[in-house]
Amino acid sequence: MPWLELSLRCRAADEARLEAALEDLGALSVSLLDAADADNEQAILEPGVGETPLWPDVTLLALFEAGTDEQLLLHALDAYDGRIDLSSANFRVVEDQDWERAWMDQYRPMRFGERTWIIPWNMQAPPEAESGVIVRLDPGLAFGSGTHPTTALCLQWLDSLDLAGKTVLDFGCGSGILALAALKLGAKAAVGVDNDPQALSASADNAERNAVDDRLRVYGPENEPAQCYPVVVANILAVALDALAETLAARVAPAGVIALSGILHGQEPALLQRYAPWFEQLQAVRLDDWIRITGIRKAGQLTSASPPITL
Repeated sequence: MPWLELSLRCRAADEARLEAALEDLGALSVSLLDAADADNEQAILEPGVGETPLWPDVTLLALFEAGTDEQLLLHALDAYDGRIDLSSANFRVVEDQDWERAWMDQYRPMRFGERTWIIPWNMQAPPEAESGVIVRLDPGLAFGSGTHPTTALCLQWLDSLDLAGKTVLDFGCGSGILALAALKLGAKAAVGVDNDPQALSASADNAERNAVDDRLRVYGPENEPAQCYPVVVANILAVALDALAETLAARVAPAGVIALSGILHGQEPALLQRYAPWFEQLQAVRLDDWIRITGIRKAGQLTSASPPITL
């Protein structure tokens, strides 16, 4: 059965209001894409802990039943909230299909750094991947596939580390892609934290598919054990990185390393200053419009929330 898809562009600040209007008017589903990269339907940020992953400009894709009157729907939207800008509205008919299959048909194996490959679970690995490490990803519940620069920056960083025997914290784990990569790269264990139960389920399912489920533990923020880790990666939004600075600093063992991602170019100066009390050798690396910040935890300097346990 075909569907009617409405595409609308808006500012992130207006997204919640517009999504509510679409749902009240009968939208069967509403998906969010990066408006700056609307042609790449896989440009999805991993959800942050306690945050909705949004870009500065968002494209909303709303599905309605076939036969829905397009002009009537636009008039209803305008009457619902006159502040909604309908100039970008576009309709198309979408044929019914196996959406997971369509996703995998478009997705291709990708390499990050020297060793790390992300490959759909049912796709054959290319010959050059055989000498590296392979993470098999199930897109069914995935909140992050490696295609977005924020995730790519973290994968490249993990690929550059010696993780042998270490425990890694993936804060805002989404699909679990970063924790899984760390385990495949030699980490002894990994801990994933996310506020979305679906993300925790996706991480657990993907860990089982990669035969590392015995080395991955996942928690909601309310259940996360307070521990220190030699390696911490947080792929969330800049506003969350700012708010959680002390918490994240407390999770890094002295001389441990941290990577912060999900930062738009221009947001990094404030975050570099924010994390400077706890970290040295802070560096910012840019990929497209996104920034990754890395640093080393200062020895002997703990936050008030620093836990006593080191893994």
